[in-house]
Amino acid sequence: MKRLTVLLFLSSFLTFHSSAAKPQPPNILCIMIDDLGKDWVSCYGADDIKTPHIDALAEGGMKFHNAYSMGSCTPSRTTLLTGKYPYRTGWVSHWDVPRWGVGYFDWKKKENITFARLMKGLGYATCAAGKWQINDFRVEPHALKKHGFDDWAMWTGFETGNPPSDKRYQDPYINTPEDGSRTYAGKFGPDIYTQRLIKFMRAHKDEPMCLYYPMPLLHSPFVATPDEPNAKSKLDRHKAMVRYVDKMVGQVVSELDALGIRERTMIFFCSDNGTNKPITGSLNGEKIQGAKGEQTEAGVCGPFIVNCPGTVPAGVETDALTDLSNMLPTFVELGGGKVPEDLVIDGTSIAPLILGKEKDSKRDWIMALSFGKAKLDGESIRPGKDFGGRVIRDKRYKVWVNTNKQIDRLHDLQQDPKEETNLIDSKEESHQQALAKFTQIVSTLPDKDARPSYEPRAANPWDRKK
Repeated sequence: MKRLTVLLFLSSFLTFHSSAAKPQPPNILCIMIDDLGKDWVSCYGADDIKTPHIDALAEGGMKFHNAYSMGSCTPSRTTLLTGKYPYRTGWVSHWDVPRWGVGYFDWKKKENITFARLMKGLGYATCAAGKWQINDFRVEPHALKKHGFDDWAMWTGFETGNPPSDKRYQDPYINTPEDGSRTYAGKFGPDIYTQRLIKFMRAHKDEPMCLYYPMPLLHSPFVATPDEPNAKSKLDRHKAMVRYVDKMVGQVVSELDALGIRERTMIFFCSDNGTNKPITGSLNGEKIQGAKGEQTEAGVCGPFIVNCPGTVPAGVETDALTDLSNMLPTFVELGGGKVPEDLVIDGTSIAPLILGKEKDSKRDWIMALSFGKAKLDGESIRPGKDFGGRVIRDKRYKVWVNTNKQIDRLHDLQQDPKEETNLIDSKEESHQQALAKFTQIVSTLPDKDARPSYEPRAANPWDRKK
C-alpha cells in the first residue's frame, strides 16, 4: 500500500512539474475584415466613424502603420493561409471558385499547406468562420477539414446555378460540418459566424486554439444591420456595417474575458484590401476614395493590430514592415514550432517584434500583387498576364512593377504619401539607390507567375466554360 502511495505521489509530482515546465502556448485569433481601409478605423484617424472595440485592441497592443495585404480578396486569403506570395501558388488574380466550380484550393498540393494544418500538428484545436471562397463545397464538402480545421461555419460563396448561395448577410447560405450547406432563414450571417467561434471557444478553452475569422463584412452588397435596420443610403449602410464589425470584435473579445483566457490569446486584426471604391471616407481631415483593387497605399496598406494583455507591449505604434505572408511563420513560432525546412514560404515571423523582444521586423521590403480578375482557358485558370503587376516598398520608397516585369514608377512615401510624383527619371542619388535596390529585388522574381492547382475532372452541370 505504501509503495502504491509513493508511486501515485511521484506520478502526480512529475505530472505537475512537467506541465509547469511546459506552459501552454498562446491561443491564436486572426480576424480579417473584408474591404476595410484605414479610413474606416477611428484609431487610425478615420473621421466619419467610431470603432471603440478595435481601438481598444490598438490601445492595449501594437498598431502597425506599414502592413500590406494583397490587392484583392482571394490572393490575400491564400497568402495569409500559406505564407507564400501569390506568384508561387497561382492565386495572383481574384477568382471566385464557387462561381466557376473549377480551380479549387487543393489541399493535396504542398504549396497549399495552411497554417491550420501546421497548428494542428502542434496540438492546437482549429476553427474557422466567415468567408472562404477558394473551394467549392459542392465539389468537396469537407474542404475545410482537409485544410486543417476541426470546425467551421462558412459562407459558401456564390455558387453558379444556386441563387440562395449568394446570401452572406440576411438569410445566409452557410456550410457547417454537421448540416452541410443550407439557408439560415431569418438570421444575420455575421451573428452566426461569431457565435460559432464563441461556441468553439467555450468547448476548447482548456486547450490551445487557433481561430480564423475571415469576416464577410464589409463587402458589398451594402446592407442594413440588425442594429440599424433603417439605414438607407449606400454610405449609411456601409457605416452601419463598420459598426457591426466593431460589435462582433467586441463580442469575441468579451467572451475571451469571460472564459478567463484573454491574457493567453494573441489577437491579430487585419484586412484583405482597401475600402470598396464606391465609398468615400475621411482620414485625418482628408477625403479618401475607396481604393480596393488599386496599387496605391489606400488599396493595399491597411489596418494591422496585434493584442495580448501582458504579452504584447501596450500602446505601441510601429513603422515595422509586415504583410500577410508573415502570418503563418508567426503563428507557428508562437505555437512553439518551426516551419518545416522543406516548406518554401515568403513570410518571416514577427513574433520577436510583437513580444517586445525586438524593435523591428526582419523585413526590408514587402510586396502586394493581384490586381484584376483571372480567366479560364483551355488549360486551367490563367491570370491576366504571365507576370502580374505588383508594388514593392520599404519604409520610405515604393515602386510599381508592370506586367513586363519593369519598374515604371518610383515614389518617396515620406514626401509623397499620395503617390502623385513619379521619381523614375530622377537623377538624385538617393532615388537612384532606391531604384537599384528594387531592381535587384524584381530580378529575383520568376518571369511567369504560377497558375492555381487544377486537376481536370468530370464536368458538373454548374461548371462555367469561359
